Parts: sequence; structure tokens; C-alpha cells
Amino acid sequence: MAALVRCIQSVVKPLLPIVQTWDLEARRWVRALRRNPVKVVFPSGEVVEKKRAPGKQPRKAASEASSQEQRYKQPLRMSPSQTPGTWEEAGLHYDKAFPGDSRLRSIMTIVKSRSFRERKGKILLEGRRLIADALKAGAVPKVFFFSRLEYVKELPAHKLKGVSLIKVKFEDIKDWSDLVAPQGIMGIFAKPDCVKMTYPETQLHHSLPLLLICDNLRDPGNLGTILRSAAGAGCSKVLLTKGCVDAWEPKVLRAGMGAHFQVPIINNLEWESVPNYLPPDTRVYVADNCGLYAQAQMSNKASDHGWVCDRRFLKFHKYEEEVEEDKDLETRASKGWLPELEVQNYDLDWTEAPAAVVVGGETHGVSLESLQLAESTGGKRLLIPVVPGVDSLNSAMAASILLFEGKRQLRVKAEYLSRDRS
Repeated sequence: MAALVRCIQSVVKPLLPIVQTWDLEARRWVRALRRNPVKVVFPSGEVVEKKRAPGKQPRKAASEASSQEQRYKQPLRMSPSQTPGTWEEAGLHYDKAFPGDSRLRSIMTIVKSRSFRERKGKILLEGRRLIADALKAGAVPKVFFFSRLEYVKELPAHKLKGVSLIKVKFEDIKDWSDLVAPQGIMGIFAKPDCVKMTYPETQLHHSLPLLLICDNLRDPGNLGTILRSAAGAGCSKVLLTKGCVDAWEPKVLRAGMGAHFQVPIINNLEWESVPNYLPPDTRVYVADNCGLYAQAQMSNKASDHGWVCDRRFLKFHKYEEEVEEDKDLETRASKGWLPELEVQNYDLDWTEAPAAVVVGGETHGVSLESLQLAESTGGKRLLIPVVPGVDSLNSAMAASILLFEGKRQLRVKAEYLSRDRS
């Protein structure tokens, strides 16, 4: 009997340690999984390890983690004399956009609706260079959408305080943009006020007593190119009358290549208020493709006389039914509805006084109001001669030729004055 008991004990004893060892190994495995740390990467690049547990964290650890998160979410407090130079010094943070975010719906509305832009007083800028030029000129940003954080870090950090920074997918920016190769960053700005803008010192130093008035320009590409030429020539101001395309339309902004933030632009003006924006004793000149050839060979059709003889004037003054096609230009001018302006070649001197050049659209040409303003100020029509039978020049090309010719004339006068003084 004793031998049987010893035999049973020898069989049972080895089984107990095996079961206990397996149980301890299981507990140890579960405990190791529970204690596996989770790394949290903050925008500054600092890595903080947090324990992920099914239960509540200890109060001390939870309070430390929440204080760290709060420290990175809120901007740092700095004295007014300090100017943050980096993202970390400014204490900036960004949000990630989620599907259905209401902030994302307004962006396409701003792009496509001029009335919305004017009513809300906001514009949309796309691309790092254009946004950087706007910030440098003092434009006020509201929201930035970007696909990579590096694009925002390239901008001056001290000008991003209080701006909503939203990280979105690049596919979303591609859907919003009409560029072939989107740059991955778009910004909504308050509509700039030319009085509050800070234009480059070099631009102000080379500014000339030369203004540009855009009359009924409808093509965005032409207007953007004209603004770029105006900035390059050193125009002191650009005035846009009602009927022109919006200067802050995305296509105009792209064609302008930053000219919007180099020369003052006053948009959507009534003709009655245009003289208020001109310097004293300014003479207004009208870009004319009618020319000496058309005057020498008058036709029975009003459309053959170019911009200033367009049927739009007949309709404007209700002469469409009264005036017949077979009446010539002199008969119509004698009735007093078409101002008589002398025609002169563009390369003759026309910059004795501060000068303003009116450029009209290619479809409708210059308006009657522009001719009346030119007549009241002693201005003329400026002719760019072309080969007979060739159609008129592109509006942007004509504006560029006249503006740089005006710049050349002013430069020659300045050289003569310096020689006389010496």
C-alpha cells in the first residue's frame, strides 16, 4: 500500500508545476501586452510615450498627458517685442479635415461666385509664391488648406497667428483647383484694400505719373497680362470700371503673376467717380484701333471704324432705330453724340502732364464715357499703326505697347532734365 501511494505521488507531483508554469506564462504574456507603450508624435517633433490600458490611467499620468496635449494645442505666450521665426516658436497647430467638414464647402463657392466674393469680402489664392507675395504685401489670411506641412512651414510664422490651418488630402486640392499641376496649398484671404497694402519699395521708387484705366475688359487672361505689364512699366495705379472681369478672379490672379500685390488696383468703378482717382491736370488718352487709315477710307458700316464706332454706342443712346447704316461718321459726329478726338501716333509725345491710358475690350471696345472723359481733359486717341487689312491688336498687347512707350518718353525727359541741370 505504501508503495502504491509513493507511486501516485511521483506521478501527481510533476503535473502541478507544469500547470502553474503555464498559468504564469499566460499572465505574463497578457501583462506584457497591456504594458506595451504607444508613441505620440507632436507637431514639434517631440515623441511622448503613453501607456495604452483597458482601464483608466492613474491620475498623475493622465494629468501629465493632458497638460502636455494642452501645451501643444494652445499657442505660446510671447512678449510683443518677440517675433517668432519658426513653427515651434509660434506655437502653431493644425487640424485634419474629415469627410463632410463644412469648412471645405465654402472654398469652391469662393472660387466660382463673384457675388459671393464681393458679399463676403474674401478671395482665394493658390500656390506658395502667390500666397507669399500676398502675406508680404499685408494681405490678411483667414484659412489655409494644404496637403503637406512643409508648404505651410515655408511661410512666415508670425503672419499665421490666428489663421485656421487645415490639412487635407492632395486629391481634394486637385478637385478644387483648375490648375494642371496644383501646388498643394490654397488660402482664403480677406479682400485686399489698396489703401492698407504695403507695396514693394522698389515698385514705389520706380512709380511713374502714368495710370491705366481698363474699360469693359471681359477676358481674364487679358486682364491679368495687362496688370502684369502695368506693374512692370511702373504704373502708379490701375482703375477698373464696371463691366470688367473681377480682378480677383482665379484666372486673373494666375495671369497676373503677383502684380495684384505690386500696383494699387481699384475695382468696379462707375465712370462718374473715375476723375476722383486721377491726379490733378491728368490727361486721358484712349487706345484706338480706328486709325488714320479708317478715317481716310470711311465706310458705310459703323463696325468698320473700329472700337469707337461700335453699334453699342447706337444702342446706348437709342439711335439704333433712328440712325441708318448708310450715314457716314461725320454725320453722326455732327449730332454731338460721338466726341471728336484728335488721332495721334503712339510714339509721339503724349506725356507732358500726368497721363492716363484707357484700354477697352476687344469685343465692345472703349465706351462713350471714356471718350467724353478724354475730351474733357484735352486727351487724344493713340494709334498703333498696323498693316492695312490686319485686325486690331490684342488688348493686352496694345496696353503693353502704350505703357512702355509712355515709360520711355518719361525716361527720355528725365535724362534731358538731368543734362540741363548739369
